[in-house]
Amino acid sequence: MALTNNDIFKKLRVALKLRDDDIVKILELVDFRISKSELGAFFRNEDHPKYKNCGDQILRNFLNGLVIHLRGPMPKKGEKPKPKSTPVTSKRKERK
Repeated sequence: MALTNNDIFKKLRVALKLRDDDIVKILELVDFRISKSELGAFFRNEDHPKYKNCGDQILRNFLNGLVIHLRGPMPKKGEKPKPKSTPVTSKRKERK
């Protein structure tokens, strides 16, 4: 049995401990608007009357938004990325 987009979406949601409002915010990072009720239809059982198939575009937008959510936005062209943390320096004094 092959995994569907719905299965992948569900597994990512559980693995990353995301709530519906988290997913909505992640999708907004890539200018993709979706309501919580529309989102809930993807996580229902296949035999449920309100089940909705998750298309490639929705999963792609979620993955792109997830990258931005976890890594931060890409730097603009010609701009150097900002370091995430300051480099660790040794406070040990030199011996003469």
